[in-house]
Amino acid sequence: MLKSLFHWKVLVNVLVAALVFTGLVWLTFRWLEIHTNHGKEIAVPNVINKSVHDAIKILDDSGLEYEVDSFKYDPKYRPFQVLQIYPSPGSRVKDGRTIILKVNPKTYAQVSVPDILDRYKGLAFRQLEQVGLKVGDTIFEPSIQRDAVIRMMYNGSVLKPATLLPRFSTIDLVIGSGPKRNISVPNLVGLTVQQAKALITQNLFEVGLVEFDDQKNDESDIVYCQDPAPFDVRDQGMQIDIWASKKTPAEMGAKISQLNSIYRIKIDTSAAYRTYEEPVYRAPVPSSSQPTVEAPAPVAPKKEVVQPEVKKQETPKTTTEKPKTVDTKPKTTTTASPSVKTTPTKPVEKPKAKKVIVE
Repeated sequence: MLKSLFHWKVLVNVLVAALVFTGLVWLTFRWLEIHTNHGKEIAVPNVINKSVHDAIKILDDSGLEYEVDSFKYDPKYRPFQVLQIYPSPGSRVKDGRTIILKVNPKTYAQVSVPDILDRYKGLAFRQLEQVGLKVGDTIFEPSIQRDAVIRMMYNGSVLKPATLLPRFSTIDLVIGSGPKRNISVPNLVGLTVQQAKALITQNLFEVGLVEFDDQKNDESDIVYCQDPAPFDVRDQGMQIDIWASKKTPAEMGAKISQLNSIYRIKIDTSAAYRTYEEPVYRAPVPSSSQPTVEAPAPVAPKKEVVQPEVKKQETPKTTTEKPKTVDTKPKTTTTASPSVKTTPTKPVEKPKAKKVIVE
């Protein structure tokens, strides 16, 4: 067994195989040296802060390939200015090596406008900020959708969702301020169904029941009745029902009367109104277990009523008087010391009738 391994034929085969392997390795490295220009290197030129057109020309003259990539837009630098290169300037590279140029774009990258219609304004603001858009003016407009986004405006024109705009662009939003109250209902009688629907939407009402007499749903039919009635006061957002027919409203008088009896409630104003008296508050009656202290009633001072004295008229009587004798004796008068005595006032006595003697 060992003798067969050291046979001269075997040794020749091994030597030939080694020579072939060595030759293949040498040819491989030689091919790589020729293909990669081994030992031939080029210094990367410094093209930073140059325009992209000048940088491309310099790289072409140096025998280098290039690839342009946009960087984040920075308003401090000029548009299309080279901000960075890879490999770095001064590096030794092979002939034909690709150099990557990072260039400042002309403006911010475009972003897609999100669909924020019919959404709450707070959520809409956050979605616009997340994609890099700014909110400008907020314009409020009457709408049944309170605080919801109705339209988007950009430079005075209506903006649709998914439109591409530069980053940090400013968008104006039209927001609903809520429905108005006590709005007059438009008169739809005599209009076509199509015109009536447009007028209802224009006045911010909702289209309710639409009934056709012939059941053909032809919007060219004429409206002959509506509910609520024309010029009634309603809040925006309420439904308006309409009835339409091929005939004119004058020909549908019986049907109109029937609908009025159903949808128009008549109030009898001739009946007397029932009045209600307001309840009178009464103090609660104290229980018998608790003694009650009654306050003494105030005593009113008595007033003396002075009755007027009635004088009686006396009939005159004929009397004869006796002759009086004159007394010649002097009368002695005594002067008493004045003394003040308080005497009670006597009631006034009626004068007594004099007796007259007739001889």
